[in-house]
Amino acid sequence: MTEIAFHFGAPDKLAYTTRLLRKAYGSGANVRVLGDRVTIAQLDTDLWALSTTDFVPHCLSSAEASVHKRSPVVLTTGVDLASGARDVLVNLGDAVPSGFDSFNRLIEVVSTDDADRDQARSRWKFYTERGYTITRHDLALKRSG
Repeated sequence: MTEIAFHFGAPDKLAYTTRLLRKAYGSGANVRVLGDRVTIAQLDTDLWALSTTDFVPHCLSSAEASVHKRSPVVLTTGVDLASGARDVLVNLGDAVPSGFDSFNRLIEVVSTDDADRDQARSRWKFYTERGYTITRHDLALKRSG
Protein backbone atom coordinates (compact mmCIF):
# COMPACT_ATOMS: atom_id res chain seq x y z
CA MET A 1 0.00 0.00 0.00
CA THR A 2 1.23 3.49 -0.84
CA GLU A 3 2.82 5.40 2.05
CA ILE A 4 1.22 8.84 2.31
CA ALA A 5 2.73 11.86 4.03
CA PHE A 6 1.34 15.36 4.37
CA HIS A 7 3.88 18.16 4.82
CA PHE A 8 1.78 20.96 6.33
CA GLY A 9 2.62 24.62 6.78
CA ALA A 10 5.05 25.32 3.95
CA PRO A 11 5.33 29.13 3.88
CA ASP A 12 6.68 28.90 0.32
CA LYS A 13 5.41 25.71 -1.30
CA LEU A 14 7.86 25.76 -4.21
CA ALA A 15 10.92 26.59 -2.09
CA TYR A 16 10.02 23.73 0.22
CA THR A 17 9.48 21.38 -2.73
CA THR A 18 12.88 22.36 -4.14
CA ARG A 19 14.54 21.37 -0.82
CA LEU A 20 12.50 18.17 -0.75
CA LEU A 21 13.62 17.28 -4.28
CA ARG A 22 17.28 17.91 -3.41
CA LYS A 23 16.91 15.49 -0.52
CA ALA A 24 15.09 12.89 -2.64
CA TYR A 25 17.69 13.13 -5.40
CA GLY A 26 20.44 12.70 -2.81
CA SER A 27 18.78 9.51 -1.60
CA GLY A 28 18.52 8.09 -5.13
CA ALA A 29 14.73 8.24 -5.41
CA ASN A 30 12.88 8.70 -8.69
CA VAL A 31 10.25 11.40 -8.25
CA ARG A 32 7.29 12.69 -10.20
CA VAL A 33 6.01 16.13 -9.23
CA LEU A 34 2.40 16.87 -10.13
CA GLY A 35 0.95 20.36 -10.39
CA ASP A 36 -0.78 22.80 -12.69
CA ARG A 37 1.07 24.33 -15.66
CA VAL A 38 1.99 27.56 -13.87
CA THR A 39 3.29 25.77 -10.78
CA ILE A 40 5.30 23.24 -12.79
CA ALA A 41 6.80 25.99 -14.99
CA GLN A 42 7.86 27.98 -11.92
CA LEU A 43 9.31 24.89 -10.21
CA ASP A 44 11.27 24.12 -13.37
CA THR A 45 12.68 27.66 -13.34
CA ASP A 46 13.50 27.40 -9.62
CA LEU A 47 15.31 24.09 -10.08
CA TRP A 48 17.41 25.50 -12.94
CA ALA A 49 18.36 28.45 -10.70
CA LEU A 50 19.98 26.22 -8.05
CA SER A 51 23.73 26.37 -7.66
CA THR A 52 25.79 23.71 -9.42
CA THR A 53 26.37 21.94 -6.10
CA ASP A 54 22.63 21.82 -5.35
CA PHE A 55 21.44 21.05 -8.89
CA VAL A 56 18.67 18.46 -9.23
CA PRO A 57 18.60 16.70 -12.63
CA HIS A 58 15.03 16.97 -13.86
CA CYS A 59 12.87 17.33 -16.94
CA LEU A 60 9.35 18.20 -17.94
CA SER A 61 7.00 15.37 -18.83
CA SER A 62 6.97 16.69 -22.40
CA ALA A 63 10.66 15.79 -22.82
CA GLU A 64 11.72 12.89 -25.01
CA ALA A 65 11.66 9.38 -23.53
CA SER A 66 15.46 9.21 -23.57
CA VAL A 67 15.59 12.31 -21.32
CA HIS A 68 12.99 10.80 -18.95
CA LYS A 69 15.16 7.73 -18.48
CA ARG A 70 18.08 9.87 -17.33
CA SER A 71 16.05 12.23 -15.13
CA PRO A 72 15.41 11.24 -11.52
CA VAL A 73 12.81 14.03 -11.25
CA VAL A 74 10.00 14.52 -13.78
CA LEU A 75 7.71 17.55 -13.54
CA THR A 76 4.23 16.89 -14.87
CA THR A 77 0.70 18.24 -15.11
CA GLY A 78 -0.73 14.71 -15.29
CA VAL A 79 0.53 11.39 -14.04
CA ASP A 80 1.43 9.12 -16.96
CA LEU A 81 0.87 5.63 -15.63
CA ALA A 82 2.36 3.97 -18.71
CA SER A 83 5.99 4.74 -17.98
CA GLY A 84 8.59 5.69 -15.42
CA ALA A 85 9.67 4.70 -11.97
CA ARG A 86 7.13 4.65 -9.18
CA ASP A 87 9.18 5.66 -6.14
CA VAL A 88 7.68 8.99 -5.07
CA LEU A 89 4.86 11.23 -6.26
CA VAL A 90 4.84 14.79 -4.92
CA ASN A 91 1.43 16.41 -5.27
CA LEU A 92 1.33 20.20 -5.54
CA GLY A 93 -2.18 20.14 -6.97
CA ASP A 94 -5.60 20.61 -5.44
CA ALA A 95 -7.07 17.17 -6.09
CA VAL A 96 -6.26 13.57 -5.26
CA PRO A 97 -3.92 12.50 -8.08
CA SER A 98 -5.28 9.68 -10.20
CA GLY A 99 -2.96 6.70 -10.06
CA PHE A 100 -1.31 7.79 -6.80
CA ASP A 101 -1.65 4.22 -5.57
CA SER A 102 0.82 3.00 -8.20
CA PHE A 103 3.63 4.83 -6.35
CA ASN A 104 5.52 3.63 -3.28
CA ARG A 105 5.12 7.03 -1.61
CA LEU A 106 2.89 10.06 -2.04
CA ILE A 107 3.90 13.38 -0.51
CA GLU A 108 1.29 16.11 -0.29
CA VAL A 109 2.87 19.55 0.17
CA VAL A 110 0.47 22.00 1.81
CA SER A 111 1.05 25.73 2.21
CA THR A 112 -0.18 28.05 4.94
CA ASP A 113 -2.93 29.37 2.64
CA ASP A 114 -6.43 28.68 4.02
CA ALA A 115 -7.83 27.44 0.69
CA ASP A 116 -4.85 25.11 0.20
CA ARG A 117 -5.28 23.72 3.71
CA ASP A 118 -9.02 23.15 3.15
CA GLN A 119 -8.31 21.23 -0.06
CA ALA A 120 -5.66 19.20 1.77
CA ARG A 121 -8.21 18.27 4.44
CA SER A 122 -10.48 16.89 1.71
CA ARG A 123 -7.61 14.80 0.30
CA TRP A 124 -6.70 13.60 3.81
CA LYS A 125 -10.29 12.47 4.33
CA PHE A 126 -10.29 10.69 0.95
CA TYR A 127 -7.15 8.71 1.85
CA THR A 128 -8.23 7.81 5.40
CA GLU A 129 -11.66 6.65 4.21
CA ARG A 130 -9.82 4.18 1.97
CA GLY A 131 -7.70 2.83 4.80
CA TYR A 132 -4.41 4.63 4.17
CA THR A 133 -2.28 5.51 7.17
CA ILE A 134 -1.01 9.06 6.90
CA THR A 135 2.18 10.51 8.32
CA ARG A 136 1.91 14.17 9.26
CA HIS A 137 4.87 16.56 9.11
CA ASP A 138 4.03 19.95 10.63
CA LEU A 139 6.62 22.32 9.17
CA ALA A 140 5.62 25.13 11.55
CA LEU A 141 6.72 22.97 14.50
CA LYS A 142 10.05 22.23 12.80
CA ARG A 143 10.68 25.96 12.26
CA SER A 144 9.92 26.81 15.88
CA GLY A 145 11.89 23.88 17.33
